[in-house]
Amino acid sequence: MADVLVRVEAGEAGMRLDQLLAARLPGLSRSRLRKLIDEGLVRVAGVAAKASLRPRAGAEIEVSVPEPRPTALVPEDLRLPVLYQDDELLVIDKPAGIAVHPGAGIDSGTVVHGLLHQVRGLAGIGGELRPGIVHRLDKETSGCLVVAKTEPALRGLQAEFKSRRVQKRYLAIVHGKPPDAGEFDTLHGRHPVDRKRFSSRVREGRRAVTRFRVLARGGGAALVEAELLTGRTHQIRAHFADAGFPLLGDALYGGRRREARLRPDAPARRAAAAIGRHALHAASLGFTHPITAVSVRCDAPLPGDFLAALRELEIRVPVR
Repeated sequence: MADVLVRVEAGEAGMRLDQLLAARLPGLSRSRLRKLIDEGLVRVAGVAAKASLRPRAGAEIEVSVPEPRPTALVPEDLRLPVLYQDDELLVIDKPAGIAVHPGAGIDSGTVVHGLLHQVRGLAGIGGELRPGIVHRLDKETSGCLVVAKTEPALRGLQAEFKSRRVQKRYLAIVHGKPPDAGEFDTLHGRHPVDRKRFSSRVREGRRAVTRFRVLARGGGAALVEAELLTGRTHQIRAHFADAGFPLLGDALYGGRRREARLRPDAPARRAAAAIGRHALHAASLGFTHPITAVSVRCDAPLPGDFLAALRELEIRVPVR
């Protein structure tokens, strides 16, 4: 365990303890600092302090930082495709059907399990059950996912996502005939009846903004490019479903119900069977490297199941 001593400067007097330490110790994420405080590992004048404490100028803050604890998760060789990697972070092309981290009923076969096998020293970065995880994709969604390999990279990436400076472009196949282009700017919250779903038709919630344009049409469906200006859970799926254009294969948001009403030989029904999941792919991710300040952009190729669905619809992927 390493001890760090921080002396409060005159200009810092009156700041909340957690905010002061976040500014003075950039190598530790805010969540990690809060956990240290909650565990009594941050002391002022020898006494365990609360996050809300506002220490005086000249006060000495002692922070005990334990070595990362070995994760209880067992590494698994999942051979996750890597799009970009350096000493601080990596971007993988997440396959569909793999959850990002353990959760209810999922205790193996996640991205985290695979990363612990692929990335040396990842265990303990930002937490035991979600080491290095900055953001997430739904289990059935494929494509770009960035992972931090160090605490400073984790904190920097979290700040970029929070301030909406990350460029996130998705490709989706939706039912029906959506407008050629548009923007959803709505509230976003839990569905009032089905708690597994989210909805834009709520009275209270957080703002959700999705900008989109149709790239191609065919077989009663459309290939859509969607840009996320916010990052809410199921945002693209909920926005298009609420607008009357659910994603192909989306059992939760009505795509499967719509397909069940189609003729067995209908292109959209065949396309949904070909992809076997909701038709959503995180096609590209752009951000500023949190350590080097260099712009990074990664593109994940369309997976085979997505391409198979487009063939059933006789849609060609436009060349960018």
